[in-house]
This record gives sequence, C-alpha cells and structure tokens, in this order.
Amino acid sequence: MTTSSFLLLFLLSTALPHFYQPIVLAKGDTDLIQKTCKSTKYYDLCLSSLKSDPTSPKADTKGLATIMVGVGIANATATASYLSSQVLSISTDTSMRKVMKECADKYSYAVNALQSSIQDLNTETYDYAYMHVMAAADYPNACHNGFKRYAGLAYPPELVGREDGLKHICDVVLSIINLL
Repeated sequence: MTTSSFLLLFLLSTALPHFYQPIVLAKGDTDLIQKTCKSTKYYDLCLSSLKSDPTSPKADTKGLATIMVGVGIANATATASYLSSQVLSISTDTSMRKVMKECADKYSYAVNALQSSIQDLNTETYDYAYMHVMAAADYPNACHNGFKRYAGLAYPPELVGREDGLKHICDVVLSIINLL
C-alpha cells in the first residue's frame, strides 16, 4: 500500500465514526433522559425541560443534572427580577416593599446556591451539590415566611406558582443527583 492509501484509510477510520455516532447516541440518550426522568417525582417537568435543551441528547446523567440546575437558575433569576421590579412599583406600603426586597434577595441566594451546585457537579462532589440544591429549594420558604412576619400582608398568588416551580425543579435535580 502506498502512503496515500494509508492516509485515506486513517482519515476514513477517524472521520466516519463521527458522522454516524450521533444517531446511535441520540437513541441511547433519549432512553437515558426518559429513564432519568422516571426516577423523579415530576416526570413531565423533567422530560419537557431536558427535551427543550439541545445539549441533552448528548449528556450523561451528570450532564442532565447540570441542565436541570440551569433551568432552576433561570427560574430563580426570573423570580428575583420580577420581585425587584415589584419593589420599584410599590410606592406607599413600606412593609410590602421591605418583604418584596427580602424575597428578591432570597431568590438571588437561590441562584448562587444553584451556581455552586454546578461547580460541585463538575468536581463530582455530589454531596455538596445536593446540599446546595436543597438550600436553593428552601429559599422560597424563607420568602414565604417573610410575609407571615407582617400582619395583613398576603402572600401574592404570583409567588405561589413561582415558589412551587423552583421547588419542583430542585426536587428533580435532587432525584438526578441521587442517581450519580
């Protein structure tokens, strides 16, 4: 065989698997996504969140956990932003303004905790990742409890859904971390 034949054989043997590999991996990873989500309490939330991320078909279990943490970060960030905008729109009720500011801070802390969990996942310190996700799931409780400190302040219905959303996302993440 000539040098050009060896070169052609080498190129084909290294290039062809890359063209066909994603098809095989996508099938296997779709199964991994479904299997992973079946281990969670919120299967539909897990499945829709992971399927909406274009990187999930190529992710392993740790990658799926990281993707779900990203969903939690987006949720907590959006809630913190919402609460901050509400603080600006409240002009007369200083108690409500104070509690809304505290809640915005709590959701920002949840973002920080979730960001820490990504670092923990990357370093495979899963116990710390679990702890940080649990903390993130608890910050909405601290927000909710803030309203109880002031007589006459009702917990806004908009926050009920946001609180449940973050808690459910964190629950999914915790279930996935348990698989690692």
